Amino acid sequence: MNSVQNELTPDWSNVEWVLTDVDDTLTWQGKLPPETLIALAELQQAGIKVVAVTGACAGWCDHIAQLWPVDAILGENGAFIMEKQDGYLTLRADRTMNEIEQQQTKLKQQVLAILTDYPDLNLTLDQSYRLCEVAIDIGQNRPRVDDTIIEEVVAKIHALGAHATASSIHINAWYGEHSKKATSLQYLAEKGLSKYEILNLSCYVGDSMNDQLMFEALPKTVGVANIQHYWDKLSHHPSTVMSQPGGFGFAEFAKQLLDMKRR
Repeated sequence: MNSVQNELTPDWSNVEWVLTDVDDTLTWQGKLPPETLIALAELQQAGIKVVAVTGACAGWCDHIAQLWPVDAILGENGAFIMEKQDGYLTLRADRTMNEIEQQQTKLKQQVLAILTDYPDLNLTLDQSYRLCEVAIDIGQNRPRVDDTIIEEVVAKIHALGAHATASSIHINAWYGEHSKKATSLQYLAEKGLSKYEILNLSCYVGDSMNDQLMFEALPKTVGVANIQHYWDKLSHHPSTVMSQPGGFGFAEFAKQLLDMKRR
């Protein structure tokens, strides 16, 4: 990791779309630094589109889409897209809400059965505000769970035929073929970007294991400094790593990008 650059290269001056994780990428230690909000606003003011791509629940996504300076949010690891259109917040997904609800109900029962073998683990406090996923708290409102336990639980969810991924604070599980990568590429294509433009005009910022497919999908990628905790486990790494963690690292990235575009 020490050999990875922490300065953006000149080709980043073409970036027009910034896609970013939220937890421990825009936030830090459970808080949203004011530097993050300022950085998001400055990116928008410079004409750069900002899209949050997160495992956060629909309730949090509604708040972010309504109040933060972002252009859209792809929530619950790509289960749905929330964005303002003509001043109104919209919600859309590639399945009906009824189908999503039925699959979530089934998965919740299955995950709770798995957790009977792990009495120290619980669903997240925001589970009631999730439309698609079932989420387990591994570090948000409790001490961080041992990596061995996390890997065991993820493997058991995969054995159900469901998808599961671990972020810095949650294990997120779902039925359906969506993902951060699939929905992000779909969203950018819907906005009229060709494959060439997606690769050259967009970038991604993240911090943990559930960001690695985005690191694979796009050539311009950034990790905030706390990605060091997952570096040896990542199959795909960001091309650049900031010196600061969480939202402070995102602000560091935004300043570099904006400074480059002003030259």
